[in-house]
Amino acid sequence: MHAAYDYAVIRVVPRVERGEFVNAGVVLSSKAGDFLAARIELDEARLLALDPGVDLDAVRRHLAAFQAISDGGERSGPIGKLRARERFHWLTATRSTIIQTSPVHSGRCTDAATMLERLLDVTVRVPRTR
Repeated sequence: MHAAYDYAVIRVVPRVERGEFVNAGVVLSSKAGDFLAARIELDEARLLALDPGVDLDAVRRHLAAFQAISDGGERSGPIGKLRARERFHWLTATRSTIIQTSPVHSGRCTDAATMLERLLDVTVRVPRTR
């Protein structure tokens, strides 16, 4: 059975005033099974090529916080205690910070976890040469 899902690409924007970014992950939400998951795979070399002065430790901390909120639970603070769909909306809200998300896109799939992997392949991972 196909279920609707929403997703956004997680971006690292090292210098907000320039508007340049590196795709670093995907967050996906599906009402079916109250599913919310984020997968982060930051290519630090690509980020450093964009901004050699970026504070990688700060970026790692911000991405870890994003992941913790997606995962939910006690360790993720007050936002992490919200329901999955509320956390998704909080994570994908428009902001002008070093960690941003793309606009939210929708689709239908039979398995949200498999779709999350596919979206990582399409939007984040460097394509393999043919």
